[in-house]
Amino acid sequence: MRRTSITLAVALAAGAALVAQQQPPQTATQAVILKGKAPVSNEVLKVKLPRPAEAQLSNGAHLMVLEDHRAPQITFSIAMPGGGGFYDPADMVGRATATASLMREGTTTKTSAQISEQLETMAASVNAGAGLTSVDATLSGSSLTENFQATLALAADVLLHPTFAPDEIARYKERTKPGLLQQRTSPNFLGAELYQRLVYGQHPASRISPTAESIDRLTHDALVEWHKTRYVPDHALIAVSGDITLADAKKAFETALASWQKSGTAAPALSEPAAMGAGHVSFIVRPGSVQTTLMVGTQAIARTDPDYDAFQVMNKVLGGGPTGRLFTHLREEKGYTYGASSNVNAGRWRGDWLASMDVRSDVTVPAMTDLMAEIARMRNESIPQKDFDSARRALIAQFALGLESPASVLSNYITLYWYKLPADYWDKYPERINAVTQAQALAVAKKYLDPSRLQIVAVGDAKVADVFKAFGTVEMFDAAGKPIIK
Repeated sequence: MRRTSITLAVALAAGAALVAQQQPPQTATQAVILKGKAPVSNEVLKVKLPRPAEAQLSNGAHLMVLEDHRAPQITFSIAMPGGGGFYDPADMVGRATATASLMREGTTTKTSAQISEQLETMAASVNAGAGLTSVDATLSGSSLTENFQATLALAADVLLHPTFAPDEIARYKERTKPGLLQQRTSPNFLGAELYQRLVYGQHPASRISPTAESIDRLTHDALVEWHKTRYVPDHALIAVSGDITLADAKKAFETALASWQKSGTAAPALSEPAAMGAGHVSFIVRPGSVQTTLMVGTQAIARTDPDYDAFQVMNKVLGGGPTGRLFTHLREEKGYTYGASSNVNAGRWRGDWLASMDVRSDVTVPAMTDLMAEIARMRNESIPQKDFDSARRALIAQFALGLESPASVLSNYITLYWYKLPADYWDKYPERINAVTQAQALAVAKKYLDPSRLQIVAVGDAKVADVFKAFGTVEMFDAAGKPIIK
């Protein structure tokens, strides 16, 4: 890929000049006025979360149970590393997703209709899923305590005995392929497709959608083989929350999954994406578009990176929700967009940071200039104490709110298990967030939001493409993602 970088100082100066030439002076609307103020406590939240009880099943799966007897309900999930779309072959992207989707469409003992009817009768659920970039395939279920045994038996049937009937595969293709065409009419899809490719290259994390051709390659034998070799218990994690004890859960899963035996399969390997190249400006031409989709992002960090906590605080200030600077400035003060935000995607490999918004075509110039100015401000100026304290409190409050649900608490421990985090990681989360300093937040902004590393992707009508020359040499693409050669 051809990539041309330009320093942000030059970009902002050129952008400002361009605004002056093409737009009347922009005046900020009145700043956001807070109608009321909630009481604020400066004390650090102290928690000691209930610990899940754990055990190893005879087939190698790890069992984790978080008891909660306040309601007669049990939820469970079985995650199988290696079954996710991360491992799809390049010529059959979507194989893992199709396998998971079709497992519910009939087993050796029940048709798809019979499975749905039984679940509806019990007010229960059983679902399987595998994302395009996910490491794991997951089978999950939920039911009232009195129906748990029957729900688990049905889930085991779905897990162990799917048929992948040819007529169901044909129906899956028929309902999937029209959506693949329809999504290409979405500017956000087109932008995300190109952005992922720029940030992740050929790494599996770059995948955003299968193609019609890859869906057509799916066969009964391909799905059976994927299920046989990938849906194995050796490194699986079974997580249960609700009205059940560890002893009862272990007995139930050992019984229901008695025929699910070790395969001797090694733990699936993970790979890091290649280091991203220099910053790049890309414009996707969408004729007649009345708005411009803007995306600015870069490679960032993995979930276990030492910078994770500081990065979270920094991003909360910049674009993490309706109190972030991007939302406040670009929506509330200027009215350029319905929403502007930024997010950190940090997983098992080096992820990315992305700021995005949709704006009217006629305000593309000032919106883009202001977006880049906010990023530069975050990188060049220490966060004022009031804003910094507010961001830290908001992150801790979000964490505390999640503790109301046993499933959310268990999800935290699932994260701890996969990422091999310290046992007291979540107990100390508020303390760690509160310990992040303004200097640390500024340091991660300087390190990761370097203008020479920013990938700028825009989707809109060709008449606004020249705007982006202020930020570097612009490479043009059509809606199919192919470069436009002038």
